[in-house]
Amino acid sequence: MHTPQAKHANKIALPMYNVSPPDTAAPGTALAELLAARGLAAQQLWPEGSLLRHWQRDDLLLSQTCGYPLMTQLPAVQVVGCFHYLAPGCDGFRYRSWLVAREEDSGKTLADFRARRAVCNAADSHSGYNILRYLVSCLPGEGQFFARTLLSGSHRQSLEALQNDRADIAAIDCVTYALLQRHAPALLSGLRIIEPSPLAPGLPLIAAQRTSAATIAKLRDALQQLVSDARYRDICAAALISGFSVVAREDYSLLLQWREAAAARGVTQL
Repeated sequence: MHTPQAKHANKIALPMYNVSPPDTAAPGTALAELLAARGLAAQQLWPEGSLLRHWQRDDLLLSQTCGYPLMTQLPAVQVVGCFHYLAPGCDGFRYRSWLVAREEDSGKTLADFRARRAVCNAADSHSGYNILRYLVSCLPGEGQFFARTLLSGSHRQSLEALQNDRADIAAIDCVTYALLQRHAPALLSGLRIIEPSPLAPGLPLIAAQRTSAATIAKLRDALQQLVSDARYRDICAAALISGFSVVAREDYSLLLQWREAAAARGVTQL
């Protein structure tokens, strides 16, 4: 998955929707070529170990993170923009989560899952945790909403926990859900969407703090060409990428507003 570049080339990665590794790698390879044409040597890097450490690399030219760690753990990185995705539930650069349960379950809305078992991919995920915390806080009633919350490690593992009756409800990123429908439909067998979440800004593309304004401009230009040039249409479609928007860190303040609204209602964790 590494492109042949000088060993000191800056690093690029698109690690967040790796349901089909070849489809994940192809836009990164195309971007490396587009950046080289703009005088930026770039080597595609597959993150190993901690994603947080990956996002904080000094030689990070471009990567993709989640909006919640952007706002809570990555104060120094720069926001380059955000892809648009073709997945149902997306609207421009915004996306949402689906609340998912087993088909056989009688629950029809989130309110029906009080005192049941939730599963989340990670506590620092917006799509799997922060949005579910906010939605729970909007419901009437007091005290702990779920009887238990399992942290699974990934949306894929959350779906497996639902299928294996280790949990009853999960919030799943709608882009991940669409990619799994295409590449691993068995993971959705016996499950159904019961509710959508509100829209939020999609997963941000980021660059290291030291990246110059001129380089940020080149990154945005290359990303815009990636999504608009007919040569890359099939590559983008395979990854469900349909467009690109320049966004700012301030666009993601909504995620903190939802966290603070939940805390004001006494819900600080699931």
